[in-house]
Amino acid sequence: MSGDKTEQAVSAFQGRRWLFPSAVVHELDPDAGASGRRPRRTARDWAVDFSCFLLAVLIGLTAAETVNGDPNTSKSLAAIDQLLGALACALVWLRRRWPLGLAVAMVPLGFVSNTSGGAGMIIFFSLAVHRPFKYVALLGGISLVGIPFYFWWRPEPGLPFVAAVLLASLLTVSAIACGLLVRSKRQLMLSLRDRALRAETEAKLRAEQAQRLAREAIAREMHDVLAHRLTLLSVHAGALEFRPDAPQAEVARAAGVIRESAHEALQDLREIIGVLRAGEPDEAGRPQPTLAALDALVAESREAGMKVTLDNRVTDPAAVPASVGRTAYRIAQEGLTNARKHAPGTEVTVSVTGGPGEGLTVDVRNPAPEGEVPPVPGSGQGLIGLTERATLAGGRLAYGPEGDGGFEVRGWLPWG
Repeated sequence: MSGDKTEQAVSAFQGRRWLFPSAVVHELDPDAGASGRRPRRTARDWAVDFSCFLLAVLIGLTAAETVNGDPNTSKSLAAIDQLLGALACALVWLRRRWPLGLAVAMVPLGFVSNTSGGAGMIIFFSLAVHRPFKYVALLGGISLVGIPFYFWWRPEPGLPFVAAVLLASLLTVSAIACGLLVRSKRQLMLSLRDRALRAETEAKLRAEQAQRLAREAIAREMHDVLAHRLTLLSVHAGALEFRPDAPQAEVARAAGVIRESAHEALQDLREIIGVLRAGEPDEAGRPQPTLAALDALVAESREAGMKVTLDNRVTDPAAVPASVGRTAYRIAQEGLTNARKHAPGTEVTVSVTGGPGEGLTVDVRNPAPEGEVPPVPGSGQGLIGLTERATLAGGRLAYGPEGDGGFEVRGWLPWG
């Protein structure tokens, strides 16, 4: 959605870029900035530059009439004044490229030429727009200090000295102030653009993080589910391998469990792969187990040949919050899976106690196995994942061997 909005904004900008100054287009358009070439004038730039040139010419013509009518100004000085004024008006077209250099040149030029006053104000305006304030303050201050000396050297006909100085100073300060205002608006526009880009980037990062967390949760679910299914396959396949003389009925029952477990494992894998391909959890898939499904889990383990005793003291399992019940189910499932792998043939006790306000406790215990049990590769990863799951749910999980050689997995989950 954010990508579509960005594309629409870019399309709108491309269609209206003639309304923006070339400097702003250069900042807003990544392609223009990456080319390394100077920004070309837009239609707005041509209109503004022509208007500025025309204004400088009109002010220069007005000043030229004043210079020609001044009896204190010689014809040669008037000619030089007008020639320099025409040059200053022509330099207005270059104000975007060299604003600082032209402003430096206008300080002595404006002190000599009266007809260059309009061009000087426009160039100082451009300096305030395109360059930092320190240059504007330095050159503007020098120009303001020189104004009294200029009118002392060349008094303005028909105006008192103080009035001429104040008027020229006011025009210079106004031109610089307008330039600073334009510069602040452009900087505000660019800062808003940067904030929008940062907000979009942060939104993408949050979406990616949420997707990564969802995938990690899916990976934990995959381990919990498949470990249970594949352990059933391993146990019954091993029984068929080491007891080839088993009764036909027992072989058929083991083969049925193997077939059913393989079918369930494949179904779980299909769902998990589908979720990973979609990039987000599938809420319409198979419902997640809760504490109410604990009886079915124990019955499934008993059908697989395990000896399981269930002591469920929760009177209303449906009242347990879904997230708490799902975590409790996974703890019991992992405990049964570990007992089946590491203590085959022993009797496992699963007890569930608790209530609202005191929390939910799940305890899975098994005694020491009879005889030597070969080590199972990859052991312990499920308990590590369960510990993280219980911590994220606000609870805790403890596990380890007991003094008699047995093993206990004990978890506590908050039930507010």
